[in-house]
Amino acid sequence: MAIEAVRAYLSALGREGEILEFPVSSATVELAAKAVGTIPARIAKTLSFVWGESALLIVAAGDAKVDNRRFKDTFGCKAKMLAPDAVEELTGHAVGGVCPFALAREDILVCLDESLRRFETVFPACGSSNSAIELGCDDLFSLAKAEKWVDVCKGWRPEEG
Repeated sequence: MAIEAVRAYLSALGREGEILEFPVSSATVELAAKAVGTIPARIAKTLSFVWGESALLIVAAGDAKVDNRRFKDTFGCKAKMLAPDAVEELTGHAVGGVCPFALAREDILVCLDESLRRFETVFPACGSSNSAIELGCDDLFSLAKAEKWVDVCKGWRPEEG
């Protein structure tokens, strides 16, 4: 079970006790926000894209949407989401619980989107459809072993509203 891999990963870092598990689903941004008791924007959703023979994970705020032009300018290719079965195969996490921790493969590129930085803390999933963890952006970057911060999302800036 993917949450067990995340639990073991966070336990090795002394962070296992911070995992939040809910009696209800947190598989979507809206459900996660309700389970956590926060606004949807503070849910750190992990989006999975094709990246050669592997995957590219973009962790973004719950109210952000990928901007195809920014994505292509940043990564040099079109944004193509992974099929659900490929998500689980490559990341080790099923859709609804995908997170940037305890990934099944070492060659997965993880990037965090600037949309997250407006919050003191955010809530990414922990490998299941009913879990999360509250993290500051610096902690999320470190725990996710992120490569870099990117600006590939739209819809979250006040001037875009």
